[in-house]
Amino acid sequence: MARRSRDDDDLLMEEDELTAAFLGDDDLGGPIERSNPGSAQAPAPAEEWDEEDSVPGQLAVDVYETKEKLVVKARTAGVNKHDLDVSISDNTLTIRGTLSAGNEDDVENYFLQECYWGEFSRSIALPVPVKEEEIEAVLKDGVLTISFGKVKQDTVKKIQIL
Repeated sequence: MARRSRDDDDLLMEEDELTAAFLGDDDLGGPIERSNPGSAQAPAPAEEWDEEDSVPGQLAVDVYETKEKLVVKARTAGVNKHDLDVSISDNTLTIRGTLSAGNEDDVENYFLQECYWGEFSRSIALPVPVKEEEIEAVLKDGVLTISFGKVKQDTVKKIQIL
């Protein structure tokens, strides 16, 4: 069994501290509040913020290759295919869209809001050259799958010395 030194305690973080370190400040620009688990006090209401200051949400993606294709998958559950914009330029794929929460005019107060609603965007520099004329994009069961034919490259190119 390994011994822990006093310095190891500095490396250990509470879950809230780890979350704060990973995510940084919350979307409202303030530090993440930590609450006492035994406290029955309700959290303070969130500060209001201007939508113009908001930054589009970032889309989570998986990028992998098969023998013949490069594949990009993104969870886009709740997004209509007509609300998605997928483009490629200079070997960079860009996916943009809007996730609508529907009509919430009658909401007076949120007790918990974890879902992201609004615009999202993601640009990915593709890791291998692709054939831009061989692209297929399919939206099925909330997953956008974009497949590209890969450009075959010689693994070794002989260089003549002059």
